[in-house]
Amino acid sequence: MVKVEGTLEEMYELFGDARQMVKSAKRSVASGKKIAAKAKRPLNAWQKYVKANSKKFKYKSGAKKGQINLKAMSRAFKKTRKGKK
Repeated sequence: MVKVEGTLEEMYELFGDARQMVKSAKRSVASGKKIAAKAKRPLNAWQKYVKANSKKFKYKSGAKKGQINLKAMSRAFKKTRKGKK
């Protein structure tokens, strides 16, 4: 660490420009993030199936009542055209 001594006016003379440069650098980085955002991968067949059929396969009773039954969904998906390998 470097210790800097002086009056407030002297400090502003030394570091005033540095403050503005840091602000402008932050702005440029923030604007660059918006441009450099990655494109999302398309969903695969299973993800599309789960998303579209999320209301169909649910537990009707027991401790998991109301939750999605993924085991039943996977069995049904494997019987579909896209689920077969």
